[in-house]
Amino acid sequence: MPRKKLTESEGLDQATSQEQTGLTEEKMDAAPGSGELDSWDGSAGAAPEEPAADTAKEGGPLPPATETEVVDAGLPPADIPEPQTEVLPPDASPEAETLSLEPETAPSPAPVPEKSDRQAFFDLNFNELDRDLTAEERQEWNSIYASYRGRSALTGEIIGVDPLSITVRNKQTGTMERKTMYCAVVVLHRVRIVIPAPEMWESGQERPDFVFLNMSGAVIDFIVTGVDREGGYAVASRRMAARAQRYYFSHRPALHREGSRITCRVLSVGPRRCLVECYGHDINLTQRDLRYTAIPDLRNAYHPGKKLDCIVKSYDAGSATLRISVKETESNPFDGAELRHPVGSRRRAAIAGKYGGGVFCNLPDGTVCMCSYSYQHADSDFMVGDTVILVVQRYDMEKRQMYGKILSKW
Repeated sequence: MPRKKLTESEGLDQATSQEQTGLTEEKMDAAPGSGELDSWDGSAGAAPEEPAADTAKEGGPLPPATETEVVDAGLPPADIPEPQTEVLPPDASPEAETLSLEPETAPSPAPVPEKSDRQAFFDLNFNELDRDLTAEERQEWNSIYASYRGRSALTGEIIGVDPLSITVRNKQTGTMERKTMYCAVVVLHRVRIVIPAPEMWESGQERPDFVFLNMSGAVIDFIVTGVDREGGYAVASRRMAARAQRYYFSHRPALHREGSRITCRVLSVGPRRCLVECYGHDINLTQRDLRYTAIPDLRNAYHPGKKLDCIVKSYDAGSATLRISVKETESNPFDGAELRHPVGSRRRAAIAGKYGGGVFCNLPDGTVCMCSYSYQHADSDFMVGDTVILVVQRYDMEKRQMYGKILSKW
């Protein structure tokens, strides 16, 4: 700049210095559109003095303008307004540009984030909402409120499984999605409590839909995770309650010790298998785990909601694996069978099942006899449930099995 060159020159005489100074002042008094200052772009030299002083007064150079971050408030993307950017005219003076960036300008208000479900729940006026409820209805809602607030477990019976359309959060993307899925419905008194299928089972232990659909009548524990008081329903999770039950069971040696006698609840029953729940553990039981006698169809003997006594066979706390046996709560009818039914004796029995060419026959005292047919009969002559006369042929004490032959129908 001219002024800088003049201040750095030391060998000039006094007259020459005054003449140079007069020329510089004329350039400083020139119009903004003419002269060297008007062509300065900030790439070299010092900035004009007055804008630099204003910037230092405000605490440093101002950051460049950026677009406002839009907080999702539950509106569809098409409803979000586009941010407006102010464009200055090309010939705007530096003073006008500085004024437009002054902090005295009122900033645009930040968008108010949408309240969470729990915040919206605590803002409800319960006195107004529960004013006209009966004593039973008020007790029901109070139980739901307590479960939602303190994560306490409730117990109820599944009255049905319905396909419902609900909003869930995608774990990978974090976005809310609308999906249709099967949901268990529990009604304690008047309020419908919905348990979606993903909240029924732990991850990796999901059951097929046909198992879920056959759970009507099952008694389960659950924890309320959402309340729509104005809509008159609640959302709950069974797997959260099961997790708490497993924690309680693992810290009670008297419960998981081998040989301990505990109780389980039937969840779903099929022809050959039965799903039970025992202190938060979902366990598949076969006919051999349930009874000493053969059962043609487990659905004729068990149903969801039934409580069964069982014996702990083993428990692994590391993997939370529990093995139980229901039949071992009773004595084995094979004990003493060789005295009650000696070899060569004829007995009345009922055909309980067929497998691999053999026929399972149940004697009146519960003893199971594996039979074959006599030479004059064919398998098509006998059906499951028929009553027959058999003859006892031998005992296998190592396998604890009794063998015989069917002689005729009874």
